Amino acid sequence: MSEFSDALGTIGADADSSRPARRPDPPRQPPVAHGLIAERTEPGVNERQARSAGVRRGRGARSRLLSLARTISGLLVLGLAWELLPKLQIVDPHFVTPFGRVAATWWQLLRDGALWQQLEPSLLRAGIGFGGAVLIGIPLGAAIAWYRPAREIATPVLEVFRNTAALAILPVFTLILGIGELTKYTIVCYACLFPILLNTISGISNVDTQLMRTARVLGLSPVATFRKVALPAAMPTIFTGIRISGAVSVMVLIAAEMVGATAGLGYFINASEQGFQVPDMYAGILSITLLGLAINYGLLFLERRLSRWQPA
Repeated sequence: MSEFSDALGTIGADADSSRPARRPDPPRQPPVAHGLIAERTEPGVNERQARSAGVRRGRGARSRLLSLARTISGLLVLGLAWELLPKLQIVDPHFVTPFGRVAATWWQLLRDGALWQQLEPSLLRAGIGFGGAVLIGIPLGAAIAWYRPAREIATPVLEVFRNTAALAILPVFTLILGIGELTKYTIVCYACLFPILLNTISGISNVDTQLMRTARVLGLSPVATFRKVALPAAMPTIFTGIRISGAVSVMVLIAAEMVGATAGLGYFINASEQGFQVPDMYAGILSITLLGLAINYGLLFLERRLSRWQPA
């Protein structure tokens, strides 16, 4: 029996040796990356290595030109669609004025000074309300974030008011303060306050623990720790809230001016619509868009100036 088993084993071994060797599986190639994955996983030096080597990372001239060309092409497509859709009668040209006519009307209003007469009071109201929100929101948010009992007490109250739309309580401000300028200042300040306040609380509360421990080991006082460590580290988050509030200040103000005002861009748009001066109405809307862009990029420039110590 054992001899029979040995013979079978020998035959099986001979059969295995006669078979061709199995080729190893080819290495699996990673899937082709597209979009954001390709952008974030592009080979290169990381931020920490670049800072250690004293190398300032930046995109090449070709990449910047390509990005600029894409941005301009998007705006051109929008302007072309705005111009052609009314002219081709795809939309009613009585209600959607072609872009060329809107731009000509906007330029004429600007030259005549009529646009500036409406823009000046809107800028004043938005500036006062937005400035008041910054002056209140940052110190109050820092105090709430710095002291845990204050944070625990204030959080539920802030959540209640944060989820109450500013325009929903505009009648309340009107009843209490009347229909004068103070109501407009207050409603803009109220709408701008919460993005700044909440972002300040979030930024200071989430400062890197290691930074705070290092400041304590170095013997910094609480005031010095806040001024030299916590506030600079939270600055990007705070400026995010400031930029959001900059856009909110224009939107809320325009809505408030449509309700009760005798001057301002909101009043101008509303009066033009009621008088069926459609090109003037779109010129006012275009002015609001340009004002919002100017505020956003102005705040972005200010943020970069104040945060030059951060890596780009």
